[in-house]
Amino acid sequence: LAVAVPMDGFHLTNAELERLGRRDRKGAPDTFDAEGYVELLRHLKTGDGEVLYAPSFPREADDPLPNGIAVPGGVPLVLTEGNYLLLDGPWAAVRPILDEVWFLDPDDGTRVAGLIDRHVRFGKSLDEARAWVERSDESNAALVAATRARADLIVGGWTSLDG
Repeated sequence: LAVAVPMDGFHLTNAELERLGRRDRKGAPDTFDAEGYVELLRHLKTGDGEVLYAPSFPREADDPLPNGIAVPGGVPLVLTEGNYLLLDGPWAAVRPILDEVWFLDPDDGTRVAGLIDRHVRFGKSLDEARAWVERSDESNAALVAATRARADLIVGGWTSLDG
């Protein structure tokens, strides 16, 4: 038995991003609740057998859903994923909690095409999707790429970016 608890549930809400003036950078490291993510990971690691709830991120809603993922107490494996697991700053507290980190390293063409496709599937025009990827996603990708040496395993040849 395993449960997936993705980092995406810790996106700040669109309303909060608007208030902070960061809505046009959604997905950047400072547009997430890093501290909340770390706290949940700590509870999952040292859980006392109680069911814990994590937020999910239904892309069609484009906002986090509190308590969207139930994690049964005593689950033997929790998988988490996200861009910033190996980043410095408030994200640095993530790595010591995790038993292993795998860095998925698709070629740039596959990564960019997958991101554009995902943005289009969830409501952006092709031009809007390309502009978002060039402006926002690519700067985030550069931050993430700089952390790859901190991973336990680097998995190349990745051919799909789903979600």
